Amino acid sequence: MKIEDELKLMWRSLIIICTVVIYWLTLGIQPCVAKPLSFSHAMLKGRDFSGQELAGSGFANANMEGANFSHADLRGAVFSASILRNANLQGADLTDAMMDQTDFANANLTDAILASTILLRSTFDFVKIDGADFSDAMLDGVQIKWLCRRARGVNSKTGVATRMSLGCDPSNGE
Repeated sequence: MKIEDELKLMWRSLIIICTVVIYWLTLGIQPCVAKPLSFSHAMLKGRDFSGQELAGSGFANANMEGANFSHADLRGAVFSASILRNANLQGADLTDAMMDQTDFANANLTDAILASTILLRSTFDFVKIDGADFSDAMLDGVQIKWLCRRARGVNSKTGVATRMSLGCDPSNGE
């Protein structure tokens, strides 16, 4: 085969590839990437989100009383001003989540990862936090004092003790 024929074949192949790419782009074909979901302002009482991939999803101002988020991927999710009373968040990954002004009364946060999570002005009445990891989380001083009274255990994924992640005073058990 002559060099001229090889160049023609190469150009033809290049034109076909470019045509296919342009065709895909004009049709809006994009790679399959999960988009964050929005449940903001929703009534989600008792819903089952266990084990789901919900990273970056929005739950702001939602009522999720009794909802099940056990072992869900909620990294970077937004729960601002939401109700999570009696919710199950056992083993959930809430790293970098925004959970300010959230009601966690009677919620189960056992073995949850709340690293670098914003939890300012949230309420934690009778919450279960055995093994929860609060490393670098933003909490109010009153919240830390309350949580240190209940803190025990070590997170099974991060290996961080709950008391240590809260910065509890080791000398007086708080």
